[in-house]
Amino acid sequence: MENKYLKRINKPSDLKLLSVNQLYELCGEIREKLIQTVSENGGHLSPNLGAVELTVALERSFCGKYDDIVWDVGHQCYTHKLLTGRQDVFDTIRKEGGISGFPKREESKYDAFNVGHSSTSVSAAYGIARAKELENKRGFTVAVIGDGALTGGLAFEGLNNAGRSKKNIIVVLNDNEMSISKNVGGIAKYLTNLRINTGYLRLKRYTEKVLIRIPVVGKPIRQALLKSKSRVREKLYKNTIFDDLGFIYYGPVDGHNIQKMLNAFKAAKRVDEPVLVHVRTTKGKGYTPAENDPGSFHGISKFDVDTGEPLSASKGYSAVFGEYMCGLAKSDNRICAITAAMTSGTGLKEFSQLYKNRFFDVGIAEEHAVTFAAGLASKGILPVFSVYSTFLQRSYDQILHDAAAQNLHIILAIDRAGIVGEDGETHQGVFDTAFLNSIPNVTVFAPSCFEELRLYLHKAVYDTHNVACVRYPRGCEGYLPKDYSPCDDDYVVYGSGENVIITYGRLFSNACKALEKLVLDGKSVTIIKLNKIKPINKEAVKLCLKYDKLFFYEEGVMCGGVGERMFLELNTLGFKGDFYLKAIKDEFVKHASVEKTLQNLGLDSESMYNDIIKYGV
Repeated sequence: MENKYLKRINKPSDLKLLSVNQLYELCGEIREKLIQTVSENGGHLSPNLGAVELTVALERSFCGKYDDIVWDVGHQCYTHKLLTGRQDVFDTIRKEGGISGFPKREESKYDAFNVGHSSTSVSAAYGIARAKELENKRGFTVAVIGDGALTGGLAFEGLNNAGRSKKNIIVVLNDNEMSISKNVGGIAKYLTNLRINTGYLRLKRYTEKVLIRIPVVGKPIRQALLKSKSRVREKLYKNTIFDDLGFIYYGPVDGHNIQKMLNAFKAAKRVDEPVLVHVRTTKGKGYTPAENDPGSFHGISKFDVDTGEPLSASKGYSAVFGEYMCGLAKSDNRICAITAAMTSGTGLKEFSQLYKNRFFDVGIAEEHAVTFAAGLASKGILPVFSVYSTFLQRSYDQILHDAAAQNLHIILAIDRAGIVGEDGETHQGVFDTAFLNSIPNVTVFAPSCFEELRLYLHKAVYDTHNVACVRYPRGCEGYLPKDYSPCDDDYVVYGSGENVIITYGRLFSNACKALEKLVLDGKSVTIIKLNKIKPINKEAVKLCLKYDKLFFYEEGVMCGGVGERMFLELNTLGFKGDFYLKAIKDEFVKHASVEKTLQNLGLDSESMYNDIIKYGV
């Protein structure tokens, strides 16, 4: 399809030059661009396809100098990027040096707020709206939040605060799965249309102005009418939670009908109070494979456009975890699985079908998930909370206060630990080792292969009695030497030599590759692989005292990490040798492939080889 209209859009205001019918043709061009680009780069497809018309209507309605649109999570912002001057570089999305798959303020003036996690939009938008007020600037502030993100507690904290403010903030609820409120037949539809109708709003304001000017009786009549309206509306329309939080509620509106959304947004702009516009959309719309299976196409790697089939279908750690969890649950009815709206992503789909009464999807509520798990554990249940490392960050207080402080036995299966690649700064799983290191009564295991994942998950469930964590990377199993045998010991020594590489998790594969190359160059190398990284086994520390050259490689942040902890323990025991620590410095890691990122950080096998050639013995 020729980009007849898309090529004419360089900024949101250009949308006003197109008729509504032309906007629909534009949406078709956008969808084709999205499907083609994501099939080549990977990324979030279903949420973006579902939000095409919504984005077009938003950008056309809110394109003033001081207008801001804040996207929740941000994985539905691809159309926004195409409409805000980034068409020429859109093919670079999620590639090293290219544009991000999420909103980035440094990338465009139209990206109001950086985001990658859920449920933040209302709080951020309310802050932006209040900032405009303090600076005496006009302009609308819009928060776009999905029904899934609305399950996060932060969203309700923001709604509660913003709704009580009586300030002009517009929340657009992109509802693509469930009905938030039940509407009552024709009367509800009539009231919705009436409230959106601009003539009704003008009449309402005019009537209030007239009544307020009538001496003595004006105000009482106005108040009586308001109370009467509320009672009638509550009976007929079933007051929504949003009304109760202080928002004027419009909807539901067809999220694929541009004219209806333009009308709704026009009405919302006329009200000097918080407004919530409830929009219904279809996730994956316009691409049959994504419509039929929106979950699989939510975040997807490269795929064949014609068939929808992924180009790489190798088994990953998440799948192995899910299989083993089913085996545990089959033999032990105390085993429960918890997820925060990530059933498929964490490999728990089969578990959810086989053991429905022991499977808990708590929504996007990681804080609740940990405290809920602690409650289960307090009564002898064995809860396993499977969560991406980047989202576990949100549960720090609950791990500390509700689980560890009571020494409760919950199991945290930490998926996507370490570098995740193209999703970039907000999703890199490189902080969990450091923040878990700061909490007492926590044990952390770091398997290096599928078999070790099974071994340490079993150990976390049955041989550990506090908060037990098993962290594993995204993707497939890495290289292992033929003579290496997985085991469940706290640490493993592989090879023999004066130069010592200490590492854990996925980096063991790179260390083994480096060792093999170094041996060919006449260098002798010992690898000390830490399987339990918190606490570090004392015997592993004592073993390191025998060597003069220690090279520690860590796929996590340096400050507070495992390498820093090892160095402290060695110094406590009087270590006098050289300790080289290669970890992630005080910075956020940008998006690129996992392989390229590890190379950039000096954590690939070639970097390890070069370090020992240069500094080793």
